[in-house]
Amino acid sequence: MIQSMTGYGKAETTLSTGKLTVEIKSLNGKNADISIKSSLLPKDKELIVRQMIAKRLQRGNIDLFITFEANAEDSAREINAGLVISYYRQLMEINARIGEEYPSSGNADTTHLLNTIMRFPDVIDPGKKQDIINDGNWEQAEACINEALDRICEYRENEGRSLYADVTAKVRNILEYIPQIESHEAERISSIKERLESRLEELSAGADRNRLEQEMIYYIEKLDINEEKVRLRQHCRYFMETIDNDPFPGKKLGFIAQEMGREINTTGSKANHGEIQKIVVRMKDELEKIKEQSLNIL
Repeated sequence: MIQSMTGYGKAETTLSTGKLTVEIKSLNGKNADISIKSSLLPKDKELIVRQMIAKRLQRGNIDLFITFEANAEDSAREINAGLVISYYRQLMEINARIGEEYPSSGNADTTHLLNTIMRFPDVIDPGKKQDIINDGNWEQAEACINEALDRICEYRENEGRSLYADVTAKVRNILEYIPQIESHEAERISSIKERLESRLEELSAGADRNRLEQEMIYYIEKLDINEEKVRLRQHCRYFMETIDNDPFPGKKLGFIAQEMGREINTTGSKANHGEIQKIVVRMKDELEKIKEQSLNIL
C-alpha cells in the first residue's frame, strides 16, 4: 500500500531526570530534507538519527522536534549564596560610607534587604547545563525516536489509503472517457469528410480529382486519434500496475501522468469535434488532480 509524504508522529519516554518528547512532522518533497529542531540531541548522535529518519521515511520535508520537561526537584534553580553574602556586605559598607546606621538585625529589615538583593543579576543560578540525552540513556531516547517514526509511518499509511482510492478512481474515470470519445468517432469522421468534400467541390474545377482524394485521405489520417487512445490506455494500465506493485511509486507516477497528458492533449488538438473536446476537458481536469495528488505519494 502506498504512503503519503504528509504525516505526524509523537512519542514520549520518562528518563531519570524528566519526560522526553519526540515529534516528527513531514510534508511532500523531492528528496529527504531533514531538519533537527532541537539542541538536546548530542552532535555525535545526529548522523545516526538522520540515517534512521531517511531509512524509514525515504522522502519529504521532515522536521524532528525533541523537548524535555524536567522533574520538579531537578528543575529547581539554586541561589548563589556566596554572591548574596557579597552583595549584602557591599550594601552594608555603602550604608556606612554615607553615614547611615547599620540595618537592624531584625527579621523585617533583613528580609527587605534580601528581597532587594534577590533581584540583582546572577543571584539565581540556573546551574550547569546537563546533557539531557547522554550515553547512559541513549538507548531509551533512540527507542522513543523509533516509536515516533512508527507513529508517523502509520499516519502516512492511513493517508496513503485515501490517496490510493482517490487517484485510482480518477485514472478509471479517464479510461471510461475513452469509449465516450469513440462513440463520437463515426460522426466526427463523417463530418470531416463532408467539410472536405464541400471544400473540394469548390476547388475542383480543373483540378486532378484523384490527387484531391489522396490529399483528403492524407488529411483524415493526420486527424486519426486511434494511436493516442491506445497509448493512453497503456499509460493508464501502467499507472495502475505501478501504484499497486512499487513500494515507493510517487516519482514514477508523476512521469506516467506526464505521458498521459501528452496523449490527452494530442487527442484534443486533433479532435475537431465539439463533444470530444468537452470530454478531453474532463480528462484534463481528472489528470490535473492526479498530478497534484501524485506529488504527495511517497
